[in-house]
Amino acid sequence: MAALRLDLIGRYLRPHRRTVLLGAIALVIVNLLGVTIPREVRSAVDELQGGFDYGSVLQQAGWIALLASVMAVVRLFSRQLVFGVGRQVEVELRQRVFDHMLRQEPAWVQSTGSGEVIARATSDVENIRRLLGFSILSLTNTALVYSLTLPAMLAIDPVLTLVAVGPYPVMLACVRLFGSRMMHQQRRQQENLADLSDLIQEDLSGIGAIKIYSQESSELAAFSERNHNYRDSQIRLSRTRSTLFPLLEGISSISLLLLLSLGSGKLEAGTVSTGDLVALILYVGQLVFPTALLGFTLNTFQIGQVSLERVEELLQRVPLIRDQQPTSAPLTANPVTERLRGTLEARGLRIRYEGAQQDTLHGVDFSIKEGELVSVVGPVGCGKTTLAKAFGRMVPVEPGQLFLDGVDVTCLPLDTLRRSVAMVPQEGFLFTSTLADNLRYGDPEASDAQVRHSAEQARIADDVRGFPDGFQTVVGERGITLSGGQRQRTALGRALLVSSPVLVLDDALASVDNNTAAAVLESIRGQDDRTIVMISHQLSAAAACDRILVMEAGRIVQQGHHNDLIRTHGTYQRLWERQQAAEQLDAMAS
Repeated sequence: MAALRLDLIGRYLRPHRRTVLLGAIALVIVNLLGVTIPREVRSAVDELQGGFDYGSVLQQAGWIALLASVMAVVRLFSRQLVFGVGRQVEVELRQRVFDHMLRQEPAWVQSTGSGEVIARATSDVENIRRLLGFSILSLTNTALVYSLTLPAMLAIDPVLTLVAVGPYPVMLACVRLFGSRMMHQQRRQQENLADLSDLIQEDLSGIGAIKIYSQESSELAAFSERNHNYRDSQIRLSRTRSTLFPLLEGISSISLLLLLSLGSGKLEAGTVSTGDLVALILYVGQLVFPTALLGFTLNTFQIGQVSLERVEELLQRVPLIRDQQPTSAPLTANPVTERLRGTLEARGLRIRYEGAQQDTLHGVDFSIKEGELVSVVGPVGCGKTTLAKAFGRMVPVEPGQLFLDGVDVTCLPLDTLRRSVAMVPQEGFLFTSTLADNLRYGDPEASDAQVRHSAEQARIADDVRGFPDGFQTVVGERGITLSGGQRQRTALGRALLVSSPVLVLDDALASVDNNTAAAVLESIRGQDDRTIVMISHQLSAAAACDRILVMEAGRIVQQGHHNDLIRTHGTYQRLWERQQAAEQLDAMAS
């Protein structure tokens, strides 16, 4: 894995290699100056042994100050370059992660958990930025400091040099001992944070259900458990860090004490000069900070490696639904040169969800003509919503099973297909924006007149006139300020605005009364020639359709007109009688 990680790091840095190279050159210059300055101090101190010359001292101090100033400027330049690369990679990677997430099928986001995905796109990307910025800079600087400073120290006095750096292997052993533990603890902390984010996201989305069933106490208990797990993982990681870093600083201090004790004896014996000892102290001081920082640097590096794995795992996932050319069906040379009309056909359509043991749809066959209004009905769980999702390839569809205008839907680019098939789900999602912006979401360039027209078609315009700000009313998160029926009709208006040749209504009128539903369907049929597939539990609405497809257990068991189906023994007749009986009971109760 280490080789793979280094390969990934190289791949991220390769587009910025010029900047990285300039930063590396600047670091080399900084460390060359860092070796030069103690030498100049040694010369100045040794010259003072022969007598004090104010002019000479002032000149040497000025020269050392100039070198130190140049060193500070170049160090600042190197940090800006290398840290800038980390920031740039962060921006590019976050954009890449977001683009990749948008290409995934909706089921993946739901099964993975939005909190987990958000954590990878935010905190993990930030950790990678620290890996490619701070960690790379610090590790490179440490390597340069040792490779340039140690030879300079050995040239002054090998014995004192070995004594001074003697405790450093112990320091590195401590880093190695604590490093793997910190890496494991960091991964656990990130997983606990993702769990906590998932719960917060889920509870905010389902706050209504929590209130209805008075489950605040159970949600508080669940949050408290995950919150404490996250706290405990943070404490364990902090405890490891707080043990390691003072230990490293203590070892560094022992190194300096050993140098002073042995160096003073050699100074008294005359085997080293005062300037030599001062230079060695300065050199050891230069080694202390990068060595003590090495623990934090390696910790950051390891955290970044964990995050790199997590982000790469996300980026390496291939979407189950993507543009492709089928191998089992003949290719269409140019299937989208003309506007699609809306003829739908299924030939043995089978759908199986990822991880499922059996098919949800079992060999479904049907044909829907252009401009036809067809209703799909059936008991709960028979596969109606899965069929609705299949039209826009919101679920995986095998080649050669579903066709639009005679073209295999897997041959059509997803963008073309989804612009041709407008789908209105039962739970119409609305964004935290104005009503007008939600209506024109599918076509941001739509005019106000088009927005009003689609609202009239969806029978939401009368409601909008009663709002204080009309179409500029902000609907709140997920459309919380609107009723269920208003949300559904707004989602329907959004689909009508894009003028797709196929309109799929997945129980999209379940929250409106029968009269409003009938008026909406009449409005759509009267002004559009589009093909409409209506998934519905309201058989009274289905009765007005040109044809009805009856599903049961993932198969189409009946099809025909309402008047014919109610006279035929079967699923539709049973559903119709059951619904009529329920309506009579409701009427008697009222």
